[in-house]
Amino acid sequence: MTGRGREVLALVARGLSNQDTATGLGIGLRTAKTHVGRLLAKPGAHDRARLVVAAYQSGLARP
Repeated sequence: MTGRGREVLALVARGLSNQDTATGLGIGLRTAKTHVGRLLAKPGAHDRARLVVAAYQSGLARP
């Protein structure tokens, strides 16, 4: 996973929308959606909830 992918995953884990993710990273909405889409294309990541689980399991997010 790229550095940007990890950044996007961390923001998704915090519950941010695609628009909020784009704003927070200073990228366009379409780019944010592309990053999220690529994360969702990974094996086992069927929805945003699974992405959140992956973020916690990898240590990118903490309670």
